[in-house]
Amino acid sequence: MMFRFKRTRLLKWFFKENNDQMFTKEIYSNRRSKLAASTGSGILLFMGNEESPMNFKDNAYHFRQDSTFLYYFGINEPHLTALIDLDENKTIVFGDEMSLDDIVWMGRQETLAEKCASSGVEFLQGSTDLEIYLAKALAQHRQIHFLPPYRGENKIRLAQVLKIPVDQLAAEASVAFTKAVVAQRSIKSAEEIKELHQAAAISADIHLMVMKTAKPGQKERDLVAAIQQAAVASGGQLAYPAILTTRGEILHNHFYENTLQEGQLVLNDSGVETALGYAGDLTRTFPVSKKFTTEQKDVYDIVLEAYQQGVDMLSPDVRYLDVHLKACKTLALGLKDLGLMKGNIDDAVEQGAHAMFFQCGTGHMMGLDVHDMEDLGEAYVGYNDTLKKNTSQFGLKSLRLGKQLEAGHVLTVEPGLYFIPALMDQWGATNKFSEYINYDKLQAFRDFTGIRVEDDFLITSTGHEMLGKTLALSTQEIEAIRAEAY
Repeated sequence: MMFRFKRTRLLKWFFKENNDQMFTKEIYSNRRSKLAASTGSGILLFMGNEESPMNFKDNAYHFRQDSTFLYYFGINEPHLTALIDLDENKTIVFGDEMSLDDIVWMGRQETLAEKCASSGVEFLQGSTDLEIYLAKALAQHRQIHFLPPYRGENKIRLAQVLKIPVDQLAAEASVAFTKAVVAQRSIKSAEEIKELHQAAAISADIHLMVMKTAKPGQKERDLVAAIQQAAVASGGQLAYPAILTTRGEILHNHFYENTLQEGQLVLNDSGVETALGYAGDLTRTFPVSKKFTTEQKDVYDIVLEAYQQGVDMLSPDVRYLDVHLKACKTLALGLKDLGLMKGNIDDAVEQGAHAMFFQCGTGHMMGLDVHDMEDLGEAYVGYNDTLKKNTSQFGLKSLRLGKQLEAGHVLTVEPGLYFIPALMDQWGATNKFSEYINYDKLQAFRDFTGIRVEDDFLITSTGHEMLGKTLALSTQEIEAIRAEAY
């Protein structure tokens, strides 16, 4: 059964809570209108996320709504699907109101009808009505556009209602719908930029806290616990599992059992997600001791120079691929000064020899996801029809963003140097790129680990703007903070 409703008056406390969790209904209505105007005919289908159980049905992980659903509807609760019927000029949310059991266990909450009204959605139907609506559309040979699904339960449901085998869903996902969503979500609005500033600023405060409090003898997990506590206390969550490690050469290290020891480096890659779902993503590397060793400082300064060179290039119409390559050449030149690389550096980077030390990309898009819209595909988010991703060269195949930058893009800059013994052994066994890599000197760096620095940036009409607040970058600034920990 479908019904139309007027917005009801909410209790004052709940009205404030709802305001804190959503933008205005006009924002969501305008987003949907813009999307509808950019696509043709048929039905645009939005799959919300379900609860994900840890070990049994009613013991679930923290719920996180699908980001595209959040962007266009703003309702952060499970068991919802929505569609925009382009031919009938109608937007419908499919879902069910709380049952008495829900109220007993969870307490009275704002009704789904009220949430839809806050999103500017006029029509609400029961969850089982979706299959009926789509079956009728299919019988009429109408086109149903859907985005690439990434959760198992949504894959199953889509396969059932659209009569498409699960293993063919990705190929049947709508390219036109995907491109339209990417184009719209890529350009951040004023209210989104405010959220992203907040996420980056809180993340910077947490990083400063970690730099001020880390001491020899602590477990990595002690610092991770402090990061998690601060993120939740801010009113949000972690945007992704914290990477807090003394083994910085492991790019995404979530093992937290190492004990901090004098002479080591700590790499902290962590960020906060605001209550509205916008992410911060910062990295700092600092010494467990009061000061960097001479060797650590030399390598850190190379990474910092690559960061600064990359940041300086950020501007509309610049390809991020060129920002990445500039960072790679800066890293390689610094390594040549240390005696770890040699030969013609331009040739070395072109052939990928620098990937011995820098195996990943210099940055990625950010927004409602820490790797923004990664579920929609890098071919559309980080690249486009005029710039295809290099998926064969080690290093370049991990660059998530290469395309030309535009005002309104939000992205990271995060160069690093990583000394991975397994990679040294593999390449060294065949003297791979021996004309560019000095393997004899490299052996002394087997236990060096890794260094990364990272901040978040908005591309403006005239250049760029760092999001959040200033956080210590230079070795001198970091050492001044580390002195406070002792």
